[in-house]
Amino acid sequence: MRMFVVLALLSAAPAIAQMDVNRAVVSPAADYITAGQDETGYRLWALADPTRPPAVAAYYAFLVRRGVAGIVPTWQLLRTATDWQKCAAQPFEVPPAEQWPHIVETLDYVRAHVVPVIGPVEPVSVYRNPLLNACAHGAPESAHALLYAMDLVPLRPIGRDGLIRSLCAIHLWRGTGFDVGLGFYKGLRFHVDSKKFRKWGGDGKGESSPCAAVIGELPGAG
Repeated sequence: MRMFVVLALLSAAPAIAQMDVNRAVVSPAADYITAGQDETGYRLWALADPTRPPAVAAYYAFLVRRGVAGIVPTWQLLRTATDWQKCAAQPFEVPPAEQWPHIVETLDYVRAHVVPVIGPVEPVSVYRNPLLNACAHGAPESAHALLYAMDLVPLRPIGRDGLIRSLCAIHLWRGTGFDVGLGFYKGLRFHVDSKKFRKWGGDGKGESSPCAAVIGELPGAG
């Protein structure tokens, strides 16, 4: 019965990427995903505790009610920190129910303004509980710890420069309406949250945001 529930959850959202054993398909996000946080890892995690599938189902039902289910696969929204193993944490976690509303506007922004400019994206890190957030050197009021944030990777071919230009432009024009925070890390990994309008670069500081060089080139930015 548990296996049936887990498989049902995996197929609940139409955007869920199912594994194809007949083809060797490597996700463009593979280099940004820690071992144990792939779909197989999710299945094993879900089966390891009988309380997990019902909790995932409740979270998915909430996303459906709020109109943001299926933007990205639900199981990917359960990924914790990339350093989960070093912190002796879980690779996946259902966030506390009282924080679920925080992710709604973030998902809405991703659907309305991120996917249209760079294509589909995959979340590689979302919720981090307080202990994991501290171990991962996150700020005490980290947007990840409050379920406002997602670290994402594009699934269509795009260079870092193109990614930065596209995301900085849409952040300038539409980010204020969603209180969007936009951060860039190494390679193609970037951060989006709906906690506060701001931007930053690899060191976490606004001054290092690569958007500064882009915005001055945009029509009407001056």
